[in-house]
Amino acid sequence: MCHTLVGVPCVTLWIRTALRQDVAHLAVRPLPGLLALFVGGGNLNTINAYLTKLKDLLGLKVFQIVLLLFLGVFSYAVMYSNVKPEKITVELFKPAEQTIIAGKTVEDTYKTEQEKNDTVKQVSDVYTLKKEYAQNKVDLVDSIFDSAIEVMNETPPAHQKPGDSAKPDDHLSTDKKVELLKGKLTDEVNNELPSHIFTALVEAAEADLQIAKDVTVTVVNNVMSTRIPADEVENAKKRAEEELRFSSLKGELKAASIALARNVIIQNVFFDREKTEEQRQEALESVEPVKILQGQIIVVEGQLVDREIYRKLELTGVLEGDKTIQPFVGLAIIIILTVAALYYFFNTAEESNDFKTNHLIIFIVVFLIAISIMKTISLFSGDRFANLGYFFPAAMASMIIKILSNERYAAAATILLAGFGTIIFNEGSTGVLDIPIGLYILFSGMAGIIILTSRNFKARILPAGLALSFVNFALILAFLFISDGQYSKMEFLYYFAAALLSGLLSSVLTIGLLPFFEAGFGILSTMKLIELSNPNHPLLRKILTESPGTYHHSIMVANLAESACEAIGANGLLARVGCYYHDIGKTKRPQFFIENQMNIDNPHDRLPPATSRDIIIAHATDGAEILRKHRLPREIVDIAEQHHGTTLLKYFYHKATKLGEDVNEDYYRYPGPKAQTKEIAVIGIADSVEAAVRSMAQPTAEKIENLVVSIISDRLHDHQFNECDITMRELQIVKKSLCETLNGIFHSRIEYPEFQKTEQKVKI
Repeated sequence: MCHTLVGVPCVTLWIRTALRQDVAHLAVRPLPGLLALFVGGGNLNTINAYLTKLKDLLGLKVFQIVLLLFLGVFSYAVMYSNVKPEKITVELFKPAEQTIIAGKTVEDTYKTEQEKNDTVKQVSDVYTLKKEYAQNKVDLVDSIFDSAIEVMNETPPAHQKPGDSAKPDDHLSTDKKVELLKGKLTDEVNNELPSHIFTALVEAAEADLQIAKDVTVTVVNNVMSTRIPADEVENAKKRAEEELRFSSLKGELKAASIALARNVIIQNVFFDREKTEEQRQEALESVEPVKILQGQIIVVEGQLVDREIYRKLELTGVLEGDKTIQPFVGLAIIIILTVAALYYFFNTAEESNDFKTNHLIIFIVVFLIAISIMKTISLFSGDRFANLGYFFPAAMASMIIKILSNERYAAAATILLAGFGTIIFNEGSTGVLDIPIGLYILFSGMAGIIILTSRNFKARILPAGLALSFVNFALILAFLFISDGQYSKMEFLYYFAAALLSGLLSSVLTIGLLPFFEAGFGILSTMKLIELSNPNHPLLRKILTESPGTYHHSIMVANLAESACEAIGANGLLARVGCYYHDIGKTKRPQFFIENQMNIDNPHDRLPPATSRDIIIAHATDGAEILRKHRLPREIVDIAEQHHGTTLLKYFYHKATKLGEDVNEDYYRYPGPKAQTKEIAVIGIADSVEAAVRSMAQPTAEKIENLVVSIISDRLHDHQFNECDITMRELQIVKKSLCETLNGIFHSRIEYPEFQKTEQKVKI
């Protein structure tokens, strides 16, 4: 029929149909539904094509970048007027027409440079003693004497009688010995020492050489251990020479020791440029910059503006002729960093592209609303109304984003809003940033995130607002007390009213805006879940009429899963509603599932295992197809598709094995994917537990507990929980909850003997 219609009637018909099937989910993700309805002209295929294209567009990184750039441009436009410097006309050598206060803290570089120059001039040069020089020269002297002794030991005298003096009567000449001695030393040493030193050393006796060595080494060590600057080298050599002259050495050996000592004694104190520069740098760093402080009076009204005052006015940038662009560049840098951080923040989140894009759009829309409210309030700020920023609903954005996305994104929004708030609410402050307002927005927003801890968000929004009012007032009191100012009762009453309105407005705006976000962004809200849980829903009626056993099984699983999910802090309502639809795929072939086989034979007894496998596995994929066709929320579709994960159909696998078939275990596994959320993991456990307990002849508490433990352990060892964030502690809580619920259902009955006897009598 719709193909025969044109224009408005067709669009109207399509809108009505879409609204009945939840127009929010028609687009899957943000707001394309209505657009597609009008663009498609009523053609279903055309609309679906547009939806697919639009969904692909939203998933592109280019689209995300465009959204972030729009956020940056909008934010820059909002804060432009807040960073624009105020210009004042002042003429040199004329009285000031008004008192001028520095609007920012700036360094007086001229005065600072003067202070630094004076300080550097007072720093003396640093000279460093090279202690290793003494040891090096001692080692050199020691090596020369040892080498001479070695030469003497290598060339013993040819004929030497007892009592003869130790004079050179060797078979080697003195020149040969000198040559041998020089061969043991380096060329550098040989070139620096005079020849007579070598001659005296090779002609001396070994005992005399040993004495000369000890004396020379001691003198050199003593002299070189003292500080010897360049202008004191000759004096040091003379000290060494004087000490050696008074030694017991004789003749040429003494002269050689003196010459050797004078030769090795050198300068050991040098100008240390690095340490000198380091001390100068330390001195420079110790100089506190001379600053013109924010709020400092530069010139009072009527005071003559001399060159010094004029220079300070130029530094602070308040002169009319000072066309500074720095504030605008600074604001641009903040916006660029914000956009870059958000891009990285969202792209590193462990979510699918659909969720990332959805959360990004929600974040941007809420953020734009928040800074628009900020700017509107700031426009009324002035001398008459001071500190209006405390009326801003600081926790609104954090609460909305936490409810629609998660705490991570809510905290990011709160931090950014606090930073932007310091700029937007700077009217009346002495500088460009109003730090107390920023801290107020930050702490109030974080308090809103913390207070909304329950899953039942909507029921806690208004109480959270009241709690926030007292938190806000406590924050304002803290700021007032820290500033140590004098405030009247009316001022305290004013701030209390601001805190109260801020908290209540946060709650009211959150409650008021949530339905628009939930409808526009296709978010699965509590109201939507309640609507889907209505037994009159077409799909639930389909399950009830076509597979009543499956319907009863789904109700039982819902009871188990809901209590278990609530016990671990997961979404119990989502689990319950998801359980209602999780086995809808069985409606295609209801008689092939045991809960629907009443008074009929099991058809699987006559089918090969592979065929049975196809039928059983198909119920998960068939269910997901049916749910997608009827445009149910993706969370419900995921439950139908993932509640079996990749578990093994053990019965048919073992049946195939017994029949001798060469089968691969993976062939008898569900295709998955594995459970991606806690709710789906719990539903999968509850589904298996309910079916297993129902097959028990006489279930007892002990049997039920053993069965639950076995099923959880089996899924755990089969790695079915690897892709969701459920913990071992939460699995223990799930086990306990399932056991308690099952024991309540399958509790033992009390026998009534008297009643039984009466019944027997009646029968008789």
